[in-house]
Amino acid sequence: MHIIVRLFSEITIKSAPVRKRFIKQLRNNLRDLLRPIDAGIKVTREWEKIDVMADSDDPQLIQKISQVLACTPGIAHFSLVHQYPLGDQHDVFEKTMLHWKDALAGKTFCVRVKRTGSHEFTSTDLERYVGGGLNQHTEAAGVSLKNADITVQLEVKDNQLFVVEARRQGMGGFPIGTQDSVLSLISGGFDSTVSSYLTLKRGLRTHYCFFNLGGREHEIGVKEVSFYLWNKFGSSHKVRFVTVPFEEVVAEILKNVKNSHMGVILKRMMLRAAEQVADEMEIQALVTGESVAQVSSQTLTNLSVIDKVTDTLVLRPLITMDKNDIIDISRKIGTEEFAAAMPEYCGVISKKPTTAAKMEDVLTQEENFDFSVLERAVSERNVQTIDEIMADTERESAEVEILAQLPAAAKVIDIRHPDEVEQSPLKLPEQDVICIPFYSLSTKAASLKEGGPYYLYCDKGIMSRLHASHLADDGYAVGVYRP
Repeated sequence: MHIIVRLFSEITIKSAPVRKRFIKQLRNNLRDLLRPIDAGIKVTREWEKIDVMADSDDPQLIQKISQVLACTPGIAHFSLVHQYPLGDQHDVFEKTMLHWKDALAGKTFCVRVKRTGSHEFTSTDLERYVGGGLNQHTEAAGVSLKNADITVQLEVKDNQLFVVEARRQGMGGFPIGTQDSVLSLISGGFDSTVSSYLTLKRGLRTHYCFFNLGGREHEIGVKEVSFYLWNKFGSSHKVRFVTVPFEEVVAEILKNVKNSHMGVILKRMMLRAAEQVADEMEIQALVTGESVAQVSSQTLTNLSVIDKVTDTLVLRPLITMDKNDIIDISRKIGTEEFAAAMPEYCGVISKKPTTAAKMEDVLTQEENFDFSVLERAVSERNVQTIDEIMADTERESAEVEILAQLPAAAKVIDIRHPDEVEQSPLKLPEQDVICIPFYSLSTKAASLKEGGPYYLYCDKGIMSRLHASHLADDGYAVGVYRP
């Protein structure tokens, strides 16, 4: 199996030293990400591409590798190819038909050849020969050079032929590790998850900071979505998850701050705290999910007042985006369901919030605030590596049974994201498999009181153990299926 990885276009226009560094970083990232799938996978780099090769053509292996490539920043697109020694034009036609005959049935098509090296034929010659042969010897609907249903892609490099079987889009952007680190202020909603994704896509190593305003369920939900984002798009590099207890800060604001200014001052307190966290982690920028005028605290006037509280750079990837566009991105990356099901808590909701806070009024209100409360919150923050947070949450709950062999009457609940289920369905010949995404378990748990026994399943076993523990805390008889 051979996959050709093409670089994101902005990488290709960098200066030679920068381009070389970016390609090397992407290669290293892919090696780290693919090694757990199969230690025998080889990743090599060239000036214009990266080659991923494995000894097997197993469809499941190809699917797992493709999932990694589709979610790794720095990749424009990648192609599954079959490599052969280059023969004459008729031999090229026969090798191409071997892989494309069935797919062309009833479809219009064209052939495109990318050729490097010295040959007796031109790229156009080969396109015409192979295209004519496919048109005559398959059930294709004909050749269409402008609006073809299918484009058959061939690459000829010196004495090698590459028949491209499938081409898939990557996420673009820059490889993680080529840019600096940022601290994303994440609440688990649509905005903060999408802004975190966009910084990951741009190659920024994205750490997470959560201000707990009260409520264990909200904290667990934010940890889940942060782990999801890191695990899917950024797991080539370790990052940290910081929890800052903000309940007392909220109480202090409610007690001593004018109602109309509570939202603005809460944001200023968050930036003050985040600045201290970032400084100690040697991080140069903060990231928020704010968009102009989406809520009262996000008018330009209020954002200006909020920003004056810190000298740290504040990045706002969503600043001019519409809410529908943000939700569309969250749907694409798989966080829409997280955000929609996220338990929300906010004790600071102004009845008539100001949309044009004045700096002197804000400073006057903050004179009534006891800043020792904020200092205590920052000092009591909890810092964990991102891959520790789920196991840590699990340790706080009941122990559950983990089985590789299930009893005959057992029912398995597949709690993976629907995208993962669709790509790799769980098939068990002797057990019923029920699909309930983990973010829906809390609302559908009542259905688990009868029948069973039930065993939760996910790919790595982390989320299934976490949710089984929580359900066990609530009195449900559940375990974990870990084949």
